[in-house]
Amino acid sequence: MKNKIFKYDFLVVGGGLIGSLAALSLYHKKLKVLVIDNKTNVPTDQRTLAVNPNSRDFLDNLGVWRSIRTQPKSIKKIIIKDYINSSPLVFTNNNDAMGNIIYNVDMLKTVRQRLKQLKILKTNININLDKLIPNKILNISNKNYSFKKIVISVGKNITSDLTQKSIIIDKGDYSYVGFFKHKKVHNSIAYEIFKKEGPLAILPAPSPDNNKSTFIYSTNETTTYSKIQSIIKKNFSSSHGQISFDKKIQRFPITPHLTKYNKNFIYIGDSLKSVHPVAGQGWNLGIKDIQTLNKVLDQYPLDSKSFNSIFYSRRMMETSLYFGFTSLINFLYENQNTFNENLIKLGYQGLQNFSFIRDLFIKQAMGRFNLVG
Repeated sequence: MKNKIFKYDFLVVGGGLIGSLAALSLYHKKLKVLVIDNKTNVPTDQRTLAVNPNSRDFLDNLGVWRSIRTQPKSIKKIIIKDYINSSPLVFTNNNDAMGNIIYNVDMLKTVRQRLKQLKILKTNININLDKLIPNKILNISNKNYSFKKIVISVGKNITSDLTQKSIIIDKGDYSYVGFFKHKKVHNSIAYEIFKKEGPLAILPAPSPDNNKSTFIYSTNETTTYSKIQSIIKKNFSSSHGQISFDKKIQRFPITPHLTKYNKNFIYIGDSLKSVHPVAGQGWNLGIKDIQTLNKVLDQYPLDSKSFNSIFYSRRMMETSLYFGFTSLINFLYENQNTFNENLIKLGYQGLQNFSFIRDLFIKQAMGRFNLVG
C-alpha cells in the first residue's frame, strides 16, 4: 500500500535521555509514539547525573532504574560552603537519600535498548524542524506518517527558524567535569563550594567502592586542569585523603535560556530551557517536564487546541523560578560587593535558623515540592 499513512499520537524528535524517557512514558500510557534521532550511536562521555528521589521513582515506575548497569551512588548528606560565611550549611534527610549519582551513558543505553525492543526508535534520521506540522503528512524512511503532537527534545542548540529563545545568558562560562580517586571514603557526602571564581561541586561517583568522586567546576575565568586540581586538593585533601586525578577532563559551555511558546511544538528538556548547573537540578527539571505532560494528558483530550499552551504555562512557572534563582545565586557570588554579600548572609541565616525554610529547600532538592498540579 504505497500511499498508506501511518497515524501516530506523538512524534518525539531527539533520542537523548529526556526524549527517550518521554517516549517510553507515553508508550506506557498506551499512546502510539515514534522517536527519531539523527545519531545512531550513544555518546560515550562520562558525565554523571544527580537523580533526585522524584526522578528515581519515575524511572523505577518505568522499569528503568533497576536495569541500570552501574550501581548508583547515593547522597546521604549535602554540605554547602562559601567564602563569605564561616560555618557550612548541612542538609540531611532521615527517610530517604537526598539523591543518587549515575552515569548518563548507562541510563541512555538502557532506555534506548528498550525503545529498540518496542520498535519505536528510528536512528540516523535528519529532519528540518521548520517543516514539522502536527497532523500533516511527513515522510520518514520512505513511509508516510502523521502525528497529532510533536515533542522537541534535541538539546539547547535547536536549529529552527520557528524556535525563539525569550532569554539567553551567554557570559562565556564553562563547566569542567572530571573524576578523581581518594584514599578516604566519601561517606556518601556531596559538597558545593561557592568560590569567587565560580561554584565547585564534588559528588560521589558510581563505582564498586567509595573512593571515587566526580567534580563539576563552573567558571567564566580562564583556567587549566592543573589549577582545578590545586583547588580540589586545597579544599578536599583533609576530608578525602590523598587524591589522584583521571587524565581526562571535559568542558561544556553554560548558556542558560528559556524558549518561547510555539503552537506547533511541545518543548521538553534542554530544548525548553537550560539553567545554570549551580543547583544540579537541570536534568531533574526535564523529568518534571515529562511528568507534567502526563498530567496534562490525564486532564485534557489530545486534540484540545489549548493542550500545548497549558503544558507550556505549567512548566514555565517552575522553570522560570529555577532559572531566576540559579542565575541570581551565580550573579551574587560573581559580583562581590557589600550589598550582595549581605543578601547571601541573609539567605544563609534563613536556612540555618528556620526549619520551615530548610524543609522547603530539602523538598525542592528532592523533587517533592510541586508548584502546580
